Amino acid sequence: MGGFTEEQETLVKQSWESMKLNVPELSLRFFSTILEIAPAAKGMFSFLKDSDEIPHNNPKLKAHAIKVFKMTCEAAIQLREKGEVVISENTLKNLGSVHLKKGVIGPHFEVVKEALLRTIKEAMGEQYSEEMEKAWSEAYDQLAAAIKAEMKEEAAAVATN
Repeated sequence: MGGFTEEQETLVKQSWESMKLNVPELSLRFFSTILEIAPAAKGMFSFLKDSDEIPHNNPKLKAHAIKVFKMTCEAAIQLREKGEVVISENTLKNLGSVHLKKGVIGPHFEVVKEALLRTIKEAMGEQYSEEMEKAWSEAYDQLAAAIKAEMKEEAAAVATN
């Protein structure tokens, strides 16, 4: 891992602070972008399944987007402090089994990453920089790797039972 720098952590923290004020709008943009990139993903989100459009005032959608943003941001901060993503075991187990049950696979993580980065770029406007993108990208990759590793364990456990 190419060490997460203090500058990167600062960029993620600052951009998250500024985006936090706008989460309802960002969560919509984030999910719209996921579905633009991968329309088939709709069936994977229980709260999108039955609607033709993205439900703009859907609290579940908002909650999910906040979770993804926040976790990525927290992952970034931990990368800097501990050199790795540290998620409480329960949270990670939960994430692993939910993503496994929904049939999430590697490429899906890439779609979400692309959507996350595009959303941040739009949200940050003039303040957006390549360095900022790199920082979020690194943090997201580390978080995704932790979830994927947990999914592997879950899958193995399911297979042996």
